[in-house]
Amino acid sequence: MSLIALSGNRHHALHGPDSAGASALGDLPEWNLADLYSAHDAPEVTADLERSARDAAAFEERYKGRLADMAARSGEELAGAIREMEAIDDLMGRLASFAGLFYAGNTTDPVRQKFYGDVQDKLTTASSHLIFFTLELNRIDDAVLETACADPALAHYRPWLDDIRKARPHQLEDRIEQLFHEKSLSGAAAWNRLFDETMASLRFDVDGEKMPLEPTLNLMLDPDGKTRETAAKALGSTFRANLPVFTLITNTLAKDKEISDRWRGFEDIADSRHLANRVEREVVDALVEAVRGAYPKLSHRYYAMKARWFGTDALDFWDRNAPLPSADTRQIPWDEARETVLGAYGRFSPKMADIARDFFDKSWIDAPARDGKAPGAFAHPTVPSAHPYVLLNYQGRTRDVMTLAHELGHGVHQVLAASNGALMAPTPLTLAETASVFGEMLTFKTLLDSAETREKRRILLAGKVEDMINTVVRQIAFYTFERKVHAGRREGELTSDQLCDMWMSVQAESLGPAVRLSDGYETFWTYIPHFIHSPFYVYAYAFGDCLVNSLYAVYEEAETGFQDKYFAMLAAGGTKHHSELLAPFGLDATDPAFWQKGLSVIAGFIDELEAMEE
Repeated sequence: MSLIALSGNRHHALHGPDSAGASALGDLPEWNLADLYSAHDAPEVTADLERSARDAAAFEERYKGRLADMAARSGEELAGAIREMEAIDDLMGRLASFAGLFYAGNTTDPVRQKFYGDVQDKLTTASSHLIFFTLELNRIDDAVLETACADPALAHYRPWLDDIRKARPHQLEDRIEQLFHEKSLSGAAAWNRLFDETMASLRFDVDGEKMPLEPTLNLMLDPDGKTRETAAKALGSTFRANLPVFTLITNTLAKDKEISDRWRGFEDIADSRHLANRVEREVVDALVEAVRGAYPKLSHRYYAMKARWFGTDALDFWDRNAPLPSADTRQIPWDEARETVLGAYGRFSPKMADIARDFFDKSWIDAPARDGKAPGAFAHPTVPSAHPYVLLNYQGRTRDVMTLAHELGHGVHQVLAASNGALMAPTPLTLAETASVFGEMLTFKTLLDSAETREKRRILLAGKVEDMINTVVRQIAFYTFERKVHAGRREGELTSDQLCDMWMSVQAESLGPAVRLSDGYETFWTYIPHFIHSPFYVYAYAFGDCLVNSLYAVYEEAETGFQDKYFAMLAAGGTKHHSELLAPFGLDATDPAFWQKGLSVIAGFIDELEAMEE
């Protein structure tokens, strides 16, 4: 598993400036990682790596084989052991976070590559001493643990204990768990790294200029249709030339997951992700069914309308996210983006704006696009003893402002959840997307309210609809593609053509007849990092968007008290199930009507756009 914990890595709002564009954006901030370590070769890094190995080995020596007896004697005694493990986890997390962020700054730099790999290696070795702990906790008799949890010290960790016990049916014998853990570095983690470094090294021939991925993707948002077409064909050509390596990576990781799932006894190919997300398979299935059923009234309807705006019966795939002919395509300076997002957050709650402002004032954001830098955007929570960091590839488009709002939403969530400690601060992906999408909605509503003309309102609504389609429809199509890939891999190795055919079939279903999927597009599955780093992650975006649509409706109708309940939800981190977190708002994700309500918000925006045509 990659040491870069990517919360909400977004790839549909993209990226990559020339020098003139960069200057027009103003001074873009770069993060200062000194709050973690002053440099990759700082003596503190070496000392902490040695300490983590020493502390982990001593922890195993002190507690292995003794947890059941400790639980029977005293809840406080067992809680003390958990606190020690949590401290080691925080230390290792600090090292892993620094290595991941340092590497993300330039994934093609040999010094950073080596440092990242060495830290992974040392932490994997050290953490092998901790594997016994949760396995042994899960062998404690239920009645004994229940009695021990009467002690307040152990009751504090009850949510974490409950979560690890949910994984009990799927845990293996200790030495097999250790083997899986140690071989991950030469298995899935190595293939993840190969993907990252291959993608970062690719160059795309755009009218004779060799460009990295991010600037090339950014050209597909250019106002000029010929430029968009040229960029799309350059992407398809280079992806096609590298299909063998991406096919091998995909086949290998799908097989690796199948082996793990088979050994652990997971029934469905996505059940391990559902377990990690603390969400029931039935809830996800209901979401997927609702979204796929809504394709005709959402994406199909919108793209047909957009094609009419462009004076054609169907859009070429490179025109799907094209700006409208009358759109303002000026570059939005960084300072304006900052004030737009902070203003939107502040109107909702000064507390929310104050937390977000720290990211700007304390150098927690890395905004410029650079050769070799990790693509997309993400918020990394690091560890509770430090603070989150945000990575962007800021290009000054309205979509980039929304991406800033999205990632800062993650950041606010991570700051608020940190008080739960290293074990309980992490939030399941489904709920992790709530604050980010809510931050986007706040910013969008601010921009919409300030629209001076009917045409500006239409452009903003169209942009929001496209973002929501990308977040809901497109991500469920991605999930459907992944299911086809992993199911197909269980029948044997997949060829490049089979993968491309699977991609085209789900894209045709989701985008509809008003989008022409011509030659070259069949390879676009290759650059989606979620398929590689976090299989089945993608449905979390749709979950979060539909949830926020319902949540925002509650906010607009609420008289007082919404903000307090909202911050309490974020501050809970990973300590509560989604049903507990949504109950104060009168929402229930197990109710099929919940998803329909969220999708109706998108349909309502499309209704308004259609009314503007009359």
